[in-house]
Amino acid sequence: MMLHKRVRRLSTLLAVSAVLALSSPAFADDVSESHLKAAHAAVAAIHATDMFDSILPQAAAALEQQLIQKNPDMQELIGKTVSEKAISLATRRADLEKEAALAYAKVFSEKELNDIAAFYNSDSGKKLLDSGPAVSRDLVKAAEIWQNGVARDLAQQVGETLAAAAKAKAPAAPAPADATAPADGSAPADNSAPADNSAPADDSQN
Repeated sequence: MMLHKRVRRLSTLLAVSAVLALSSPAFADDVSESHLKAAHAAVAAIHATDMFDSILPQAAAALEQQLIQKNPDMQELIGKTVSEKAISLATRRADLEKEAALAYAKVFSEKELNDIAAFYNSDSGKKLLDSGPAVSRDLVKAAEIWQNGVARDLAQQVGETLAAAAKAKAPAAPAPADATAPADGSAPADNSAPADNSAPADDSQN
């Protein structure tokens, strides 16, 4: 998980957990105005709620499509009505921003939130957010190459070690049979000439 995704994921978790924060009035009362202001600044700096921008438009589009399928003869009225009502609900985005700010205020101190906002509003912080996805993609590619190399070398080295161990445990092969001439240097008995040097007996004629 790269830093850019970590920031986005943290934003999501904190925004969702804001529901729990708001369910506790005591906590909301404990957050000072300056603390909440710092939280709003941090939320804006890291674009914590940008991922939720499409929620209302997607809900409106899905509802419009569903209603038109059921009532095709009312397509124009449905489209106009859904658009108007969706626009009127857009003002409730401020509720989400407040919930996100409270969620961050619950986790981070006022100073920490100011530090976060200061960094991500700086040129370096903005570049991190803008270029983070591209850097993450390059890192994933590099990690895949590294992983393949490590896995290959690990398998090779383990295989070589196991092969050497198996070879060391294998029983010794028997010595080959001795095919050398007799010790006295005489020719083999089956091919030797008669002891009296006479020709072999001819059994072909009577």
